[in-house]
Amino acid sequence: MNAARFMSSFERPWALCGGWAVDAWLGRVTRPHLDVDITLFGDDVPQLFEYLPDWNFVAHDEVEPQATSPWNGRVLSLPGHIHARPPGERNLEIIQSWVNPPYKAGEDGLDFDFELTDREGEVCLLSRKPRVEIDAGTAFRESQWGIPALVPEAIAFYKATAYYRNKRIKSRPHDITDFEAILEVLDSGQRRWLKAAIAEKFADHEWLPQLD
Repeated sequence: MNAARFMSSFERPWALCGGWAVDAWLGRVTRPHLDVDITLFGDDVPQLFEYLPDWNFVAHDEVEPQATSPWNGRVLSLPGHIHARPPGERNLEIIQSWVNPPYKAGEDGLDFDFELTDREGEVCLLSRKPRVEIDAGTAFRESQWGIPALVPEAIAFYKATAYYRNKRIKSRPHDITDFEAILEVLDSGQRRWLKAAIAEKFADHEWLPQLD
């Protein structure tokens, strides 16, 4: 896939996340995807900016949550993410369509969303308040497709909590689909961790019974 082609020589840790990561762990495509989500540690962002020169980037963080102008490499606060497409005027037009209403992505496999993962020493922070963490050294592992992917329990945690009770976005049907699909590959230990992690953030989360 395009993620492996473009990221194969990137010398910092990276991994699929989101829907494509679910498919990578299952070894099959479960649904259509509008973009490719890739995660990397926030302190490796300068290397990404240098690694993909002339790419079209638009970065969103707490400082500029609704940015539409090209990212100039400024330091980003976490949580944050970067919309990206390869170089070229046409791709610049498409990324502007993606980040402006009605938010239409290119749907050609060249829309990338780099999700910035928070790292503190040897741990990867999935949430700071409340604190939910996993080992940074094992957060990214090789999937069934031979491509690095965020560990499945972390994917499930994000799917369950990222937009839960968000009044603007509310629930997203594909998050439910992805959550239910990734449960297939979780062992009992991963399920126990996931249940405790979700409950730490939302003690009454309606998906918790699925982990019993």
